[in-house]
Amino acid sequence: MSLLVTPITDLAARVGLSRASALLVTAMTHSSYAAEHDVESNERLEFLGDAVVDLAVAELIVRDYPELNEGGASLVRSRVVNESSLADAARELGLGHVVRVGRGVHKENGLERPSLLADAFEALVAAIFLERGYECARDFVGDALGRIVEGAIKEPGSVDPKTRLRQWSEARGTGAPTYDVTAEGPSHDVNFRAGVYVGGELLARGQGRSKKAAEADAARRAWELRDA
Repeated sequence: MSLLVTPITDLAARVGLSRASALLVTAMTHSSYAAEHDVESNERLEFLGDAVVDLAVAELIVRDYPELNEGGASLVRSRVVNESSLADAARELGLGHVVRVGRGVHKENGLERPSLLADAFEALVAAIFLERGYECARDFVGDALGRIVEGAIKEPGSVDPKTRLRQWSEARGTGAPTYDVTAEGPSHDVNFRAGVYVGGELLARGQGRSKKAAEADAARRAWELRDA
C-alpha cells in the first residue's frame, strides 16, 4: 500500500477529491486486485461512471455546438465516448501508475490495456460524481475530453476505423483487411487481442474488452502506421 500513497494522493489533489477518499481508492482497484485481497473492485463505479461520462459529453455537445443536429451529435459522441479515447484520457492523467491490479495482470503488463484504463477513468468520474456532485464530474469530463470533442466536431462525418482502413486497403488493390482475434484471461476479466492483415501482411495488433473493440483498436493502429 505504501507504494500507492504518493501517486493516489497526488491524483486526489489534481481531481479535487479528499486525500483520504475511500471512493478514489475503490475507483483505482481492478477486479484482479480485489479478488486477491478481498476488497471491493471498481466495477460498480465503472458502471455508474459510464453513464455520467455519456451524459456529460452529450451535455457538452448540445451546449457548445448548437449547430449540430441529432445525427451529427450522436456521431461525435460515439467518437469521444469509446474505449480508445477514454484510455488516452486515463494515460494523460497517469492512472496507469495508480490503479491497483493483481499479480497476474501486473506480470502481463495489464496496466497497458486500453480496457483497464478506460474502466479506471469511468470509475474515477463516478468517484468525483458521488463525492462532489454532477457539476464537478461534468467539468472534469469536459477538461479531460474537451480536446477530443473538438477534434470530433471538426470531422463529424469521419468513418469508423475499420471502415476507413478497408476503404484505404481496397483502394490499394489489396482487398479488405482480415482480422485474427483471440481471447485471454479469466471469464471475469476477458481481454481480446486482434491482429489486422492487409494483403496477407500483419499491419498492427490491438486489444479491447470485446472482439469488436479489439478489431477497431487494431484498425486504428494500422491506419496510423500505414505509411510507416
